[in-house]
Amino acid sequence: MRIAPAPLLTAAWLLAVLPAWQGGDRPPAAQSDRDPPSRVGRLSYIAGSVSFRPGDVDDWTTATINYPLHNGDHLWTDSDARAEITVGSSAFRLAPQSAFGFLALDDRTVQVRLSQGSLNVRVRNLGDNESLEIDTPSGAVSLLRTGVYRVDVDSTGDTTSVTVRRGEAEVTASGSAFSVHPEQTAMVVGGGGDSPTYDVRDAIRSDDWEDWCASRDRRWDDARSSRYVSRDVIGYEDLDENGDWRETPDYGEVWVPRTVAVGWAPYRYGHWAWVEPWGWTWIDDAPWGFAPFHYGRWVYVGGGWAWVPGHVVARPVYAPALVAFVGGRNWSVAIGVGGGGGGGGGVAWFPLGPEEPYYPAYHVSNTYVRQVNVTNVTNVTNINVTNVNVTNINYRNRGAPDAVTVVSHETFVQSRPVDRGVIVVPRERLEQARVVGFAARVTPTHQSVVGQPTAVEARRPPESVTTREVIVRRQPPPAPVPFAAREQALAAHPGRPLDNATMRTLRTNTPNANPRPFVRPASPEQGGARPTPELRPAREGLPPSRTVPPTVATPAPAPSRAPAPAPAPAPPPAEGERPDRGRRPSREASPSPAPPPAPQPAPAGNQRGNRPDRGARAAPTPQTPPSDQRPAPSPRPKRADRPAPAPAPTPPPERKKAEPQRKQPERRPPAEQPPKERKAERDTTKEKKPA
Repeated sequence: MRIAPAPLLTAAWLLAVLPAWQGGDRPPAAQSDRDPPSRVGRLSYIAGSVSFRPGDVDDWTTATINYPLHNGDHLWTDSDARAEITVGSSAFRLAPQSAFGFLALDDRTVQVRLSQGSLNVRVRNLGDNESLEIDTPSGAVSLLRTGVYRVDVDSTGDTTSVTVRRGEAEVTASGSAFSVHPEQTAMVVGGGGDSPTYDVRDAIRSDDWEDWCASRDRRWDDARSSRYVSRDVIGYEDLDENGDWRETPDYGEVWVPRTVAVGWAPYRYGHWAWVEPWGWTWIDDAPWGFAPFHYGRWVYVGGGWAWVPGHVVARPVYAPALVAFVGGRNWSVAIGVGGGGGGGGGVAWFPLGPEEPYYPAYHVSNTYVRQVNVTNVTNVTNINVTNVNVTNINYRNRGAPDAVTVVSHETFVQSRPVDRGVIVVPRERLEQARVVGFAARVTPTHQSVVGQPTAVEARRPPESVTTREVIVRRQPPPAPVPFAAREQALAAHPGRPLDNATMRTLRTNTPNANPRPFVRPASPEQGGARPTPELRPAREGLPPSRTVPPTVATPAPAPSRAPAPAPAPAPPPAEGERPDRGRRPSREASPSPAPPPAPQPAPAGNQRGNRPDRGARAAPTPQTPPSDQRPAPSPRPKRADRPAPAPAPTPPPERKKAEPQRKQPERRPPAEQPPKERKAERDTTKEKKPA
């Protein structure tokens, strides 16, 4: 049970007293679509040679654990290498020789590209309006339910296999889509060619790599820390093995790291990097060093440092670094490191404590400021938030032992290891320093973006792999504007990321500011120089694919994102038990049941662990395709006027029969669609709020 020193500050009151100065720098709450995502992709595990390329530079470098991945970032696992990326409560795991990248990552969409290799995905929770898409050279794979999935792309990019262990998937290519059900493997050959084909059989046998993925899942499922934090706190699964939970009278349950160096302090063992759109971001060296540095607060209690996670919420908000910076020109000169500001002075900071608000330097709405504080802080009482003067706050950690870390400007901006460059400053000098804000007023460089102090030689994927086009069902947002095009504008306001208006201007007016995304639509517009090749079944007896409308551009996080969470607060839904997405009613809303299963040669073929090998799979049970149809965002007339590919040469009877049914589920607006029941995974649990 958490005991607060004073009554909890309500979210409504905090919104009412936010600093007036924010109005000029932050868009109003109604424009919260400009807010950065509340989640990122954490690089949570690395083994072997794993290379990384940020989306806004062309350099490949050695990947570092705990790096926050976002739109445009790429990973390559070399021979005998593995990697794991966590996004909220979902995990993406890469086998050797795999090329992976984020095409889109925000609060509602996870869209990744896999141009070669193997990807295992564990989806623990999928909200009503969330989508998860894996784009490959042969087809776009939409994951429709919580479950376990595997996607493999061969070295030529010509063949993609999709295995569903638990859940349900849909594969789209050449203007058609088909479903993949539990314990099935689908193959798409030549999805981007002139005669693509598909096949569906019993699921392939699991191998050693999948066994490793399952062992990683068990760490999540068995983590005791889920009793104290939300499962959407990225990195919670690493806390059990590296620390202990303790009850305190003032802060409730806190987590204490088990083994740290003498003189250890938060935000000292790691380095800083420039990560858009958040700006200066802390990247910790510890294998557990993600959750405690991007959520909650730190406090010095009982003779050591403890992490206070805050109240358990359904969707906590990620922050780049929850610290306050101190300094000033005269203070930097006094400690012997030169002038301050964005020039060559020293940079100093300390961790924020409970009840102390965090005001982002990046452009956000007032609503975001409330959410990043109220949802992640145990207590936010006794705080004067009626003006911008950050010196009015009595920071409890400022005087704690070894709390303030001081480094040179070069150590900070060049992403050097902080612990090796700490400047020892007398205590009286530290007390003279004034708080200057919540971000360093330092202009980033190319090294800051790469996150490496020097050019580190990294293994690069073959160019044929990085430039290989993937098929997309949902048109992703534009690629990030290159850092070289933003560097001059960033120097005008040191330490502050560019706002959306400036980014749009750079994208429009700067040559080479729009890198090629290497994607092509799964369902191209008709009327081209030659007709789109049709996706055909590889053999008789397969369920026919259905036609899908042309791929359309998805509006940038849509203004409708802001009001959506308001009517439905985060805490009530239980994780893993949310209803299925309303925009796909046809999967289970259809009153007509699926046809009875066709007799299988061996009933044991679908048993886990006793599945036939790739070459000896039994034919899957045919399913009625319209009941699996996924509505598309295109307007109603487009569906009717579109030249239907029904007269396809392969199996004409099923095509004609499916045509009229195809239209019916599309006619109901999303708001009127009946809710569907989603099968919750047995290993997911509701959030437990401490009593």
